[in-house]
Amino acid sequence: MNSSKKQNKKGKDPNNEVKVFALGGLGAVGMNMYVVEVANQIIVIDAGILFAGGEAPGVDYIIPDVSYLKENEQRIVGLFITHGHEDHIGGIPFLVQKVKIPAIYASGLAVGLIRNKMREYPQLSYNIIPYNDDSVYKYPHFSISFFRTNHSIPDSFGIAIKTNLGYVIYTGDFKFDFTPIGKKADYYKMARYGEEGVLCLLSDSTNANITNFSLSEKKIAQNMQNLFSQIKGRIIVATFASNVFRVQQILNASYKTGRKVVVFGHSMEKTIDVATKLKYINIPKGTIINTRELSNVEDQKITLLCTGSQGEPMAALSRIANGTHKHIKLQAGDTVIYSSKAIPGNEQFINRNINKMVQAGANVIKNSPLTDTHTTGHASEAEIQLMLSLIKPKYFLPVHGEYNMLQKHANIAVNMGLKKENTFVLDNGDVVTFTEKGAKLAKAAVFTTDIYLDSSLSDVDSNILKERKHLADEGIITIAFTVNKEKQILAPTTLKTKGFVDVEKSADLVKKIIKKADEIFKGLLARYKYIIVKNFRHQILQQLSQYIYEETERRPFIVPIIMIV
Repeated sequence: MNSSKKQNKKGKDPNNEVKVFALGGLGAVGMNMYVVEVANQIIVIDAGILFAGGEAPGVDYIIPDVSYLKENEQRIVGLFITHGHEDHIGGIPFLVQKVKIPAIYASGLAVGLIRNKMREYPQLSYNIIPYNDDSVYKYPHFSISFFRTNHSIPDSFGIAIKTNLGYVIYTGDFKFDFTPIGKKADYYKMARYGEEGVLCLLSDSTNANITNFSLSEKKIAQNMQNLFSQIKGRIIVATFASNVFRVQQILNASYKTGRKVVVFGHSMEKTIDVATKLKYINIPKGTIINTRELSNVEDQKITLLCTGSQGEPMAALSRIANGTHKHIKLQAGDTVIYSSKAIPGNEQFINRNINKMVQAGANVIKNSPLTDTHTTGHASEAEIQLMLSLIKPKYFLPVHGEYNMLQKHANIAVNMGLKKENTFVLDNGDVVTFTEKGAKLAKAAVFTTDIYLDSSLSDVDSNILKERKHLADEGIITIAFTVNKEKQILAPTTLKTKGFVDVEKSADLVKKIIKKADEIFKGLLARYKYIIVKNFRHQILQQLSQYIYEETERRPFIVPIIMIV
């Protein structure tokens, strides 16, 4: 029987059923991964990461769990990438490692960035298909097309999935910049989709709480030029490595003011290399020099371009602020320019670095109405209203943002006339199913959780994370006993501790713990005929842990060591 005519028991046509949900991207600024299912086929949109904060020791990145995609990989038609930022492409190696993805569809600079990223994982095979403004991919019951938007990176696109019920549109990250650096957004195409009929819109919520239109990138270029012409001494500029337009502005401002540029930070070096080869960045001849040439250039003729605008501990700017950078030491008269915006949650790390740099004698310039060293790549309330007006969706799902951003975006849509019952503020894993009869929400219908990765993209077990957190909060005690096979104690019990107490200042407490440990150990020797190490360690751990908690109200990680000689 032809599948297009096949009906289920309730008389619904499965080819006219559309499901939309997120595996990541809701409740956080990052980790974007959205799923649209049409006629039992799966379209995956973006595969991003979230940079981890200090709450998870040893964790560099957080990505969505892709168990659902693994279980249903035979139904996946492809992964469609909106643009080349890490919160949209950073999880691709992990996804490809876990799930069979028939093809990765990306455009322009994103293609180069993905290929460059995948070179670090030669064991992984992948198939990338470049798309452009006019590309259309047709499937039996839907088709996929693209519309260009403006963002802080070239070749940013929205994705339009045409179904029997209307378009499902995801804007990707966007802003409305009427004087952009780079190509203009395709307003005509957005309006055309709206006229043809949009079932559901998924739209970027990052700046929903900001009222006015964002500044044009060209305005930032002018301000950077003015700043560079006025500053004496070295300039250190921190920005997002992926903000290719901003990197170009910094290179241009340096060249026009006679400065040489030294680049620091692995991601910055990689992005500049890829963008230059693909002709998205033009480096004036002789502008970039290496660290060996720094000593030959006067301070007032130097620009240091680096990563670390978010206070990342291992990034170049953080190491400069901490005084641990191999090549750069802060000196009085340096000017540090933050050409970026703080991602929510990173403010404390940024402020910590700023305080250290000011203390070292540097002048720090942050983005403000007076300096304008940064403009966002995300739509404010006014721009969100314009997008809603162009697309005219029947249903609306705010995405990419913390919950207050999602809710604000939903309120904007309702205030513009969208029915409240047609607006869904979701959690990851909530599924909205659209049929000819309307929309139905199923809470937590798909399993989702966060996966923690270290720098090698190996996932970190949750139990290990708990142990690390325990160690960080409570410290560790190692206590060693030495006996022979006849159960005779051969040496005094020894105790070592890290992160629990200062042994010298807490000598009395340490003596009491050792005394208690001796009592426990001697009691076990008297009770059992043989020394069963595993059993002894377990009982020492339990009893000693309880004793230490009663004495200190803390539970350090205890490692009993029994040496039988």
